[in-house]
This record gives sequence, structure tokens and C-alpha cells, in this order.
Amino acid sequence: MTKLYLSLVLLSALIATTWSAAFDMKEIHDQNQLVGISNAAGARINLLDPNAMAKNKYTPPKEKDAQFWYNLANEEIAKRLAQPQVDKRKAKNVIMFLGDGMSLTTVAAARILKGQLKGNTGEEDELSFEKFPYTGLSKTYCSNAQVPDSACTATAYLCGVKTNIVALGVTANVNFNNCSGSMDPANQVSSIATWAQAAGKATGIVTTTTLTHASPSGAYAHATNRFFESDTDIVTYGEGQNDPATCMDIATQLITQAPGKNFDVMLGGGMGKFLPKSVNDMFGNPGERSDGVNLLSKWQSLHPEGALAYNRAQLLSVDAKRIPRLIGLFNSGVMDFHKMADAATKPTLEELTKKAIEVVSQKDEGYFLFIEGGLIDYGNHFNVPQMGLDEVHELSKAVEAAVGMTNSDETLIVVTSDHAHPLSISGYPGRGTNILGLNNHDTDVNGVKYATLNYAVGTNPYLDENGKRENLEDKIDDPSFIYPSYITGTIGVHSGDDVGIFATGPQSHLFSGVMQQSTIPHLMAYASCIGKGPKLCDN
Repeated sequence: MTKLYLSLVLLSALIATTWSAAFDMKEIHDQNQLVGISNAAGARINLLDPNAMAKNKYTPPKEKDAQFWYNLANEEIAKRLAQPQVDKRKAKNVIMFLGDGMSLTTVAAARILKGQLKGNTGEEDELSFEKFPYTGLSKTYCSNAQVPDSACTATAYLCGVKTNIVALGVTANVNFNNCSGSMDPANQVSSIATWAQAAGKATGIVTTTTLTHASPSGAYAHATNRFFESDTDIVTYGEGQNDPATCMDIATQLITQAPGKNFDVMLGGGMGKFLPKSVNDMFGNPGERSDGVNLLSKWQSLHPEGALAYNRAQLLSVDAKRIPRLIGLFNSGVMDFHKMADAATKPTLEELTKKAIEVVSQKDEGYFLFIEGGLIDYGNHFNVPQMGLDEVHELSKAVEAAVGMTNSDETLIVVTSDHAHPLSISGYPGRGTNILGLNNHDTDVNGVKYATLNYAVGTNPYLDENGKRENLEDKIDDPSFIYPSYITGTIGVHSGDDVGIFATGPQSHLFSGVMQQSTIPHLMAYASCIGKGPKLCDN
């Protein structure tokens, strides 16, 4: 095990420098791929069709009504309440952690790697949230897609309603790129952040992506298209049929509309979405906005008592007892992989989590926090589990920090994922086999060893000119190694597996069994006595 441990440590050290030139951490999700437009050569895209991105995807009519999902959630809650209740505690605080793209296989591989980095066989180890007393499974499909994206899932686990792929905070009644539909209050659905604010609680979002990315946006935005992060994006992704003057971009919603404008803390990346093109951000890059609006200045004028942080030192120096509101932006776009980040200037997810809890804890009524480890998804999309599994470790540290900072009798902590990735742990490798290496105990039909970790879809199947698998023994230890895939695509994809739910604290026993993803926020609301659905306090 000593040799394995040393090789893994060396790999970790090399990755930070090797990958810095290999990754362009821009938006990796292709909207055409997500919604069903072929990327094949010669494929025709009808830019005049408002349903172009949802073409050939059917939505059951009854699922277009938000009440369908509310009723289903009430049924699932009632089913759980019919069982003997082992906990009568109310959750004053709720912290929801999301591992974006954190499939159960990703959890298992991260657990093994954690143990192997300690010099052990690995399989016997545990991530912090695997120690929670209650676990369940979440069905991740969205209204018109068997395999979802991070927008329709965010609407499910934050608003309690399933919707169409790529949509945020609206019902499935809204067609893709139909701005008027998304701006119609009749089609909009509220999030658990709104419910918490109505109850006088503090609220906030934390992410390693951008504050306007799909997952955190589910807490505050209403959009027909998750890619409308700035006004410029509406023109870029709107297929010529959407006008920024009539379709409010996600960044503007965050700063000027409830519940976003009322958040006590917002920490993540994406500074460019808030600044005009005429202004360079704190990282030397021009802003992305075409409307000339500086949304950060607007936020400061709305909250003169608030603070803005742009680096790790500024974040750590914030005195939460003196500063009631905080916005932190630590990259022009999504934040860097932990392994690539400059530790002197970039805060870790654990540090972001600690500061967010410090800020929201100042309010006597309690709080709701959404915290996302968003780059697990990026690691899996790139087919580089070296990165994705490390991001799981960072999420695990953040969860452990939250557990240590909170009172287990009054704080419900839920850890889950939005969707899975088709990552497999394959063959019959022996105990302690390097999870990032080759399966040394099996070969293919041609006698060639294969990687223990493989993706169903990715960028490199490693086939020679005769269609036979290449020997990877001299490649797999390279820190920049792209892991093998069966189907060749432009990038890795999501999968439709159920994902795990891990819960601890008041009413955590309710988060067991298999449930619709859209039931999750209703359970959190029940436990904390907020929202308009069933509440513990009603009993």
C-alpha cells in the first residue's frame, strides 16, 4: 500500500500544474445536446422554432401544473408520517448541500480514494455525510427528459416542482426560450428560500460554479433558459427571438428581485455576469453585460451595510457580527478546481461554508442555506475523476465543518445530488486496487488490462486503427489522463440513475426510502415549519 499511497500523493501534486493548461473552465454544458438538437454534421437547427431545444421531448400534460407536484409531495410526506415518528424536534435551521453530478458511483470511488490517500486499502473508509443516520434515493428525471440537467433538477429540489429540461423556477407549461411564459407569474414557482424569508429566516447560496449557474439559480430565478445568466447571454442563446428588455436575465433577478435581493450571503464565481463590458473585473477580465449596468454597484447601493469579497483574505477577514450581508465573487467565471486553485487567493468550499454559516447565524429566527460543490459535475464531464473525486472530498470537508459549527438538535442537514454521471467501477479488481489505475486482475478478450473507472460517454475510447483497445499502462498514471469511454462524444454526459440523499438532525428520518426529487424541499419545509404545505408545527 505504501507504493500506491506515494503514487497518489505524487499524482495530486502534479495535477495542479499539469491541468492548468488543459482546462478551459467555461460553460461546459451544450444547450443543443441538453435539449435534443443533434450535433451531427449537417444537422439542421430551426432558429425560429420556440421549442427547438425541447424538440422530440414529450411532457405529460398533467405535469405542467405545479399542483400536481405539490399533491405528490403531500402524498409522500403523508406516507412517511404514517410510520412511527422517532423525532419531534423542529429544524430551526436547514442546510442543503448539493454535490452536482455526484452519482452513487462517484461517492463510492471518492470514498475509496480518500482511504487510499491515507495509505489504506480504501474501500472501508467513509465520507463525512456517509456517517449520517438516514439515507434515501431521489428520482431525478424531469418533466420532459429521462436524463435531466441541473436546471430542471434545481427547480425540483429547491421549488418542489419538476419542470422541463433547461428551465428554472417555472412550471413545465413554459416552452423553451419562451420569455413571456417564464415572466408570467402564473407559470412561476417559488423556492424554499422564499418560504424561509417569509418566515423571517436568513438565507444564502454558496457554490463553486457561478452565482448565476443552474443549481444556485433554482433558489431565486425564473427563466425559460438556464443559459440566460446575463443580458448578453439572452442574445447569444435566445435564437433571435428573445429581447433582454422584456426577458430579465438571471444576474439581474439575483440582485434586484426577491428572494435574491434579500439573500444575506452569496458566495461563488461568475463576476463577469454582473459587470458591463466596459469594466474589467477584479481578475483582469472584461465584464459580460451589454446593458452597461454594474450590478455589484447596484447591490452595494441597496445594501450599504454589506460587504463584497474578491479573494480568500477578504473573505476570512469578514466579521459576521458587524456585516449582516456578504457577497463574494472569486473568479470571472466558475471557480477553479480545488487542485488547480491558488490556495493563497481562492477560498475552499469549506471556508466558504464556514463564513456563510457565520453570517446567517446572526439572525435569531434561523436560516436556510444552499451550498453546492458544483465542480464534481465538471470533473465527470471532462472524464477526469482525478478532479471530480477531489471535489467530492472538498464537499465532504464542508459538510463536516457545518456539522461541527451547528447544533444537531436544531439544524437539519441534507446532502444530495441533482443528477448522476455514467461512471462505472468495473471488473473484479482486488481489494486496495488503485481506484485511479488499471484493474490488474482482469483483461478484455484480447488480454489487455482496462481501467477500473470508465465512462459510458466521453472523448476517448482508446481504440487503435483496428478497433482494438489500446494498452493504457503507460498512460493512466499521467496526471492529465482522460479516462476511457465506450461511446465517443464531444464531452461526458449525465445519466438517469437515482442519486443518494443523506440526512441528519431534526426530522432527518423522513429522508429515507425512494422519493421524487421534488419532494425534498417540501420535507425540509415540513421540518422547519415554513411554506404553505404540511408542517410539523401543525401537529
